[in-house]
Amino acid sequence: MKLLKTVPALFMAAGVLASMNAVASDTVFTVMDDPATAKKPFEGSVNGGYLAQSGNTKSSSLTADSTLTWYGSRTAWSLWGNASNTSANDERSSEKYAVGGRSRYNLTDYDYLFGQASWLTDRYNGYRDRDVFTAGYGRQILNGPVHSLRFEFGPGVRYDKYTDGDTKTTALGYASGTYAWQISDNTKFTQGVSVFGADDTTVNSETALNVAINEHFALKVAYNLTWNSQPPSTAPDHTDRRTTVTLGYKM
Repeated sequence: MKLLKTVPALFMAAGVLASMNAVASDTVFTVMDDPATAKKPFEGSVNGGYLAQSGNTKSSSLTADSTLTWYGSRTAWSLWGNASNTSANDERSSEKYAVGGRSRYNLTDYDYLFGQASWLTDRYNGYRDRDVFTAGYGRQILNGPVHSLRFEFGPGVRYDKYTDGDTKTTALGYASGTYAWQISDNTKFTQGVSVFGADDTTVNSETALNVAINEHFALKVAYNLTWNSQPPSTAPDHTDRRTTVTLGYKM
């Protein structure tokens, strides 16, 4: 029988992580950033998960993400970042880091303008750098305490630097939809989909369920999917998937 040693149960509960390929594209921004419904001038969250195994098999997986949003009377400013890496028998098999910023300005109760930029490195899936900037118009269709739904679209530009040294700058069209459902006082479901349309179109999806443990801590289960119409030659699969279960802290 194999000898299995894991990190203590507390860390296991805080960071159970299941992963299938690292996502090789842009994160879907699923945080609701409407300043009209903000209850305080600042909201932030940090999520993290870790899993380690040793014995006949040695492996470790780590994932972390954070979102910080500041609200004004008509504006919202957000900063976000995420990181994940996986190794087995002292060999790294995935490594991804991404950061981004976003701004929103409400024209009316339902119409808004936005701008956002992001940076990604995911060398195990073909990207040494991927920089994206988009801006445009958005519409807040649902804005209640239970259901929230928004759509937005606009032009953008993307700069790719691949792990084989090639570079490419592409004009693109961006569209995104995000839905949130406050199922109960402590349970929230979110679904976001974004499309970056170009010669090599990218579609991102994030499905997540947040369950509050108390005022500050919550468990988050998330499933991320990215589809590339023309993936890099060094990472030819069109679809990447990642499933995570993390413990989060709400500021």
